[in-house]
Order: sequence, then structure tokens, then C-alpha cells
Amino acid sequence: MVVLQIPGIPGGPEVLLLLLLAVLLFGANKIPKLARSSGQAIGEFQKGREQVEQELQEMKEGDSEEGSAETERTVESEDEPTRERESETSDSSN
Repeated sequence: MVVLQIPGIPGGPEVLLLLLLAVLLFGANKIPKLARSSGQAIGEFQKGREQVEQELQEMKEGDSEEGSAETERTVESEDEPTRERESETSDSSN
């Protein structure tokens, strides 16, 4: 059996030692409060990240819609000189 060990990530005994140290430093009563506040902070961070992603997606969709509208305007402006020339030739033929 091959056990993959990644340097820098604590294993079983290290995690137990960290939990014991946390209990000694903060006390058993404060640890649930700290965990709850940490969970709420992570939740708020995720909500903020989702809002930013949604705004970026909306901006991206808005840019693509504006791009297609600009393309239509460019095509229309390219057609205008042709229409002017056609009206000039019809006027000169009269």
C-alpha cells in the first residue's frame, strides 16, 4: 500500500495536537462560537463571490449584445452611401 504524503498538510496526530492546543487556548465554550462565526464568514465570502461572478456574467452578456447592435449600426451606415448614390443617379437621369 502506497501512502501519499503531501508536505505542509497536517496528518492525524498533528490535527489532534492542534485541536488540543485550541481547547487549551480558547476553552471548550468558545470553540463552537469560533466555528460558527468562521462558518458565517465563509458563507458571506461565498455570497460575495457569487454576486461578483453574476455581475461579471451580466457585463459579458451586455457587451455581446452591444457588440451585435454596433455591428448592425455599422452595416446600416455602410448601406447609407449606397442609397445616396442610388438617389443621385436617379435624380441625374431625370
